[in-house]
Amino acid sequence: MSDTTPRPAHTRVRPRHARRLHHRIIIPAVASVLLAVMGFYGTYVTASAALIQANANTQDISSLLGDTGSSDYISAPVASGSAAANPVDSNAGQAINILVIGSDVRSGENAALGGYVAGARGDTTIIVHISADRQRVELVSIPRDARVQISTCESFDGKVQKGWLAKFNVAFANGYDFNNDPSEAAACVMRTVTDLTGVEFNGNYIVADFAGFKDMVNALGGVPMCIPYDMVSKKADLNLKAGAQILYGDDALALARARYGLGDGTDLGRIQRQQELIGAILKKALSVNAFTNIDVLTQFVKAATQSFTMSENFGSVSYDFGLLYSLRNIDLTNVTMVTTPWAYAGDGSGDVVITSEAKKYWTALINDQPIADIANSTSTTASPDPSASASAATDEALMYLPIPPEGSYVVERQTEDQILAACTTG
Repeated sequence: MSDTTPRPAHTRVRPRHARRLHHRIIIPAVASVLLAVMGFYGTYVTASAALIQANANTQDISSLLGDTGSSDYISAPVASGSAAANPVDSNAGQAINILVIGSDVRSGENAALGGYVAGARGDTTIIVHISADRQRVELVSIPRDARVQISTCESFDGKVQKGWLAKFNVAFANGYDFNNDPSEAAACVMRTVTDLTGVEFNGNYIVADFAGFKDMVNALGGVPMCIPYDMVSKKADLNLKAGAQILYGDDALALARARYGLGDGTDLGRIQRQQELIGAILKKALSVNAFTNIDVLTQFVKAATQSFTMSENFGSVSYDFGLLYSLRNIDLTNVTMVTTPWAYAGDGSGDVVITSEAKKYWTALINDQPIADIANSTSTTASPDPSASASAATDEALMYLPIPPEGSYVVERQTEDQILAACTTG
């Protein structure tokens, strides 16, 4: 398709079904959760223990969580050296919930990547659930454009921001605006998510930014992607030709950031694309044995830890290693990703609302029950918002990715050449 040929109107909508890990985490969860599900453990400690503890920016936010705060949770002590020969899962027998947030903070290096914008927003939010038996990892994305009740937030120095009904990503902005502190932003998001879902996190969170994602992709030597159509987005500085290609940091970041709408300018299409990109990152990591290659591993972990803000337990090598070790035998078919069930608000705003079906997911997470069967039984899909303005997605008019078939997917070990050879364009 040429640059001047208009793309036919996109009338399909994203199915609200579970996907086995093929595709949004999460960019921040790549270094914490995805490492675990690939069974990586021994080399991790020797190559990255010092990097994690030297570079990690950690902050306990339990004092900001009020009644949603914690808990009987016991954090592993911060290790001063390498982990023990027989690592111990500090929370063995207990399910773990982690709030993973990809932030859109446009200052410093991030301003050069995304353009300076005052304040900050939560660009990606995922509930990561690790089952008590360490046999499942489940990830539930919350659309940033979902209209929800934002919870009242507090800062470490006693400031208070009352909540109101707004888009979900306002929660991160409210917390960040206190003192430009990602940990305070995470606390505000966590209170909002817990009030919305009933899911408790015991203060477990990870916040990652633009710069870290770009560097993590580059550490892998780029990721293979099949771009089915020419893609152009001026706002995201994206200009990709159709076809099989290796995406390096800047282009991968632009692909993850760009918003293309279903005619309404919402974030839902971007969720899909981010999931596909993360799937490509995971496949590349598997194909090059990234987590047993000292050089690649060191650069990857360094990129991740330098751009993360996280709860104190994740800054402890002994804690991380014990959790990763406990997940070393997980079956990748038990890694499930879903997007919170949603529907268009129907008022022309492009906002979405979370439907009553979401309660099934929250209940399953709270009770440590599998969500895959629930998601796969939810076969309805949302209809386009007839009241949304057609001009809302003008900048993204050429952004298009086909919606994959409904159902479950399994990550396979594929070489870069195999991934690129399978690419077809339309």
